Amino acid sequence: QVQLVESGGGLVQAGGSLRLSCAASGHTFNGYVMSWFQQAPGKARKFVAAINWQSGYTYTADSVKGRFTISRDNAKNTVYLQMNSLKPDDTAIYSCAARSSVLFTTSPTTYAYWGQGTQVTVSS
Repeated sequence: QVQLVESGGGLVQAGGSLRLSCAASGHTFNGYVMSWFQQAPGKARKFVAAINWQSGYTYTADSVKGRFTISRDNAKNTVYLQMNSLKPDDTAIYSCAARSSVLFTTSPTTYAYWGQGTQVTVSS
């Protein structure tokens, strides 16, 4: 059973940084894509970034490119999202997701496994 547990969220001032972690367990993740999504209050879940677990190739949404970086530590079975130059518009619940495929997709419906999410609040 795949389990994803996020951590690292919190309250930060605009311009600040946070690093989110997603600890993955219950499976061997070679052949998986791991992604981060954000969901602001009253809005649909939105793709942020993805990483191919085996190759390390990444894909990042244009809206956060240059500010957010996804990475993984295979030895720790953990995926990270480094968020820099945070803006109030980045305020959302950030969730980690996994899909059994090497193809990047941005639609949340294509991901079978989800963590519980971690709240990120950016104050102005």
